[in-house]
Amino acid sequence: MARFDLTDAEWALIEPHVPVAATGPLPRGVRERFNGILWRFRTGSGWRDVPERYGPWSTVYSRFNAWARAGVFQTLMEALIAEAAARGEVGLELVSVDSTIVRAHHESAGLAVAGETLDALEQALTEEKGAALPTRQSVLRVMRRGPHRPRPTRARPPVGTVPPSGGDGRSGRERPGSAGPGAG
Repeated sequence: MARFDLTDAEWALIEPHVPVAATGPLPRGVRERFNGILWRFRTGSGWRDVPERYGPWSTVYSRFNAWARAGVFQTLMEALIAEAAARGEVGLELVSVDSTIVRAHHESAGLAVAGETLDALEQALTEEKGAALPTRQSVLRVMRRGPHRPRPTRARPPVGTVPPSGGDGRSGRERPGSAGPGAG
């Protein structure tokens, strides 16, 4: 057994949740493939760098891919959390959110809710809790009344022309490096 591989006690918790073939001989090396998957994610290496002691890298990857598509890892996580809860070992320390990688859309800065929707939500909350919500100051409600209309754009002059400036009789802006009208 290599360093960081699953112990017998850990494998005893995991093994019932790892699928095996319904017919034919049991697949050999399921524990080794599982350890290979854990090794790959623990080190951050590529699949081709998985050590040979876990089997061919392509087999380890194929097993991971099939289990991921079948939802084995989600089921395993739920079962392990349930097992820990049965022992009374579940706490908030199991929750980990790294806010340095959470991305938000630019529109997530504020919630735009129609007034009728907000009133319906408040009424449903009041009915469920059985008590009226405390009175508070009015809240600014943002509503978008129709489809977004783009701003009108000004017509641009053809490329290469200089638009006239103002009503002072001058023909337009001077180009850089050119002499002005009175130069000469």
